[in-house]
Amino acid sequence: MAKNEKSVSGSEPTYLFKKPIAGTKQTYFALLRIGFALAIALLVSQFSFDYIEALFFDARVRLKPVSPISGHVELIAVDPATVEKLGRVPNARDHIKLIEGLKASGARSVIYLINPSEIVGSFDDLQELAKSLANLPQFFVAVQEVALKGEEDAYKLLPPFEKLTAMSAPRTSDRYIFAGDDVTRRMLISYQGNQNLHPVVAREFNPGITEEKNIRGLFEYLQSNQVYIDFRPAGTYEENSFYKVARQEVNFEHFRGKVVLIGRDIQTTAKDYVRTPFSRDVVAMTTLELHANMLDTLILNSAPLRSPHWLNVFFTCLISILTVYVVLTLKPTRGLLILGGTIVGFFLFGFLLFWLGGVWIGMAQPFLAIFISYYFFIPYRLIIENRRSWEYYQKNRLLTQVEELKTNFLSMMSHDLKTPIARIQGMTDVVKNDPNPLSSRQKEAIDTLSKSSQELLDFVSSILNLGRIESKEMELHLKSKDPNQLLTEVIEKLEYLAKPKNIEIVAEFEPLFSVKLDPDLMRQVFSNLIENAIKYSPENSRILVTTEESEGRVVIQVADQGQGIPEDELPNIFMKFYRSKSAKSSSTKGSGLGLYLAKYFVELHSGTISVDSRLGAGSTFTVELPTQSQSSATGS
Repeated sequence: MAKNEKSVSGSEPTYLFKKPIAGTKQTYFALLRIGFALAIALLVSQFSFDYIEALFFDARVRLKPVSPISGHVELIAVDPATVEKLGRVPNARDHIKLIEGLKASGARSVIYLINPSEIVGSFDDLQELAKSLANLPQFFVAVQEVALKGEEDAYKLLPPFEKLTAMSAPRTSDRYIFAGDDVTRRMLISYQGNQNLHPVVAREFNPGITEEKNIRGLFEYLQSNQVYIDFRPAGTYEENSFYKVARQEVNFEHFRGKVVLIGRDIQTTAKDYVRTPFSRDVVAMTTLELHANMLDTLILNSAPLRSPHWLNVFFTCLISILTVYVVLTLKPTRGLLILGGTIVGFFLFGFLLFWLGGVWIGMAQPFLAIFISYYFFIPYRLIIENRRSWEYYQKNRLLTQVEELKTNFLSMMSHDLKTPIARIQGMTDVVKNDPNPLSSRQKEAIDTLSKSSQELLDFVSSILNLGRIESKEMELHLKSKDPNQLLTEVIEKLEYLAKPKNIEIVAEFEPLFSVKLDPDLMRQVFSNLIENAIKYSPENSRILVTTEESEGRVVIQVADQGQGIPEDELPNIFMKFYRSKSAKSSSTKGSGLGLYLAKYFVELHSGTISVDSRLGAGSTFTVELPTQSQSSATGS
């Protein structure tokens, strides 16, 4: 079917190529943009950005409410008060006193974070200490080392403590892996199938984690199973002073049925402290509190659950596509607001998931996808915008030239037309005043010629005035004039138009003082309003022209009994070249410039012009002029 042929149904013409090609092109570019966005997202997803991700994780840890503690863990610290009271670091005899007190307390487990081999004392005292420790119901020595599978003697202590149970309970830090910032965030559950100390102790209180697969947040890394620690701020767990416990100055019932951790907090060595998500200070948290956090994480089974990689990729792709769409289709301000809202909203979403459910979704990759997509496509957007601006500039330049040519042509044509029109009018006057009588047909022809030439002259004058306005050459030549006198002159001049329709022009003028105005321009305004009233009034009707002075302004009204103007057309009647539907359908001719020029001339005098009209009830045009001219134009 050809382009200009109609379809079988006989309706609109069917286009086989033009519209589908345009639609296909848009679809192609949309898919291309989505493809670029997905490529950026998938590229970003290939990298872990552990350091940035760790920062977001730490922020969520700090902002979320503090997790509850199980109440099953107690701490005993060799603190500065202990050293001060004893005058030294506790020796073997001091530790024996501590253990004897704990035996009677009914503690379920005692864990030494201090290597007994480092305790000072005589050989006999150390042997006695070893016996006291061995007599505890459940005693463990937490060692930092991690043994390979098959190394049965890896944790064996030096004599006389070789029979004590030592288990791996390392404190991890992201020193060379993951974030690489030396912050402790993880704990080892097992290595090469050998379970570490913490799950062994914690399952006494939570049998549900006996099988490692039931531990929340479990992930595998380099032959080890690990979880992230559910951290509480430093100071959450109260430390009991070693000195007070050894001297039995505490209530030992406080330790009954609990895990008792014994360690140091005297700030003599960095190995007794760790950096945490709450603080990167060297002494941010004691290893005592760290192990308490690790035990409670397992007892409560509350380890943060990291989202799967595919979910991070999904969010990264989604946000990347959104960024590309925003950059290439929306206005910059609105686009930045949407992207800013997306960043804030995604952060709040991740925060709420972490707060309410302990779920850790990745943020580094989505945020980097926003950054990369934005700065990758912004230059492309700028190239497009610059090309469009250049095209608009060229079109505007061409239109400006065309407008100048049009204005110059109209001005030249109008000036050249006035001379032959004046000659035609002069010749018609000569024929009318000739003493030789004319036939009725000749007289009618001369009248028609005179009327037509006057209409043409009015049109040419309107075009000239429009050209002067658009070229900003219009100036006021102010003189003191009585508006009543100007109106009288206009009414006398236009009576010849009213007589054929038997229209009566009634003038009701109040005495007025002279007003500073441009007589020629205001004469055109009054002529236009009264002439329009005559043109659009029915035969045997009246036109009322009134003047009065009110509140320092001269008010002139021209009211007719014509057909009126529809309400929906009233806002447009002062627009350039606008003619109402009823005016277009009538035999009355017009250029659509009269009211536009009238409004411009009145406002040039710092006045106002308005209309009140109802369909079928006539129209009233009101002109208000200040009694003292406030125009900014120069007068002469």
